[in-house]
Amino acid sequence: MAAITEFLPKEYGYVVLVLVFYCFLNLWMGFQVGGARKRYNVPYPTLYAIESENKDAKLFNCVQRGHQNSIEYMPMYFILMILGGMKHPCISTGLGLFYSVTRYFYFKGYATGDPMKRLTIGKYGFLGLIGLMICTISFGVTLILA
Repeated sequence: MAAITEFLPKEYGYVVLVLVFYCFLNLWMGFQVGGARKRYNVPYPTLYAIESENKDAKLFNCVQRGHQNSIEYMPMYFILMILGGMKHPCISTGLGLFYSVTRYFYFKGYATGDPMKRLTIGKYGFLGLIGLMICTISFGVTLILA
């Protein structure tokens, strides 16, 4: 353990905690999809409901899509947090929290059944990702120049 604490700044712990927070957010979104399956009668393993077969298909599909989109971006978000946080742990923590909050509003807006509502606050999530990309680029350049 001493080798890890010598390599990483102590503030890196905040990066780790924000990543775990996002895991809880993702689990919560998954539970919301599970509830929507029951509410809109969409059994497993159906990924998306068909509108001609289910009058609530759009409502379910919006909940499902809000979660699916968050899962699609998760690998990029995680790697940018992990790497960018090695050099800029506090900035990455702030950007990661910002991204997580926008993901919550993206999901909640989408889950209303009106896909455009995902963009009220959710549309700003890309700013968090761009900031994390800059932190990660900075880390990469530092390694090259060292």
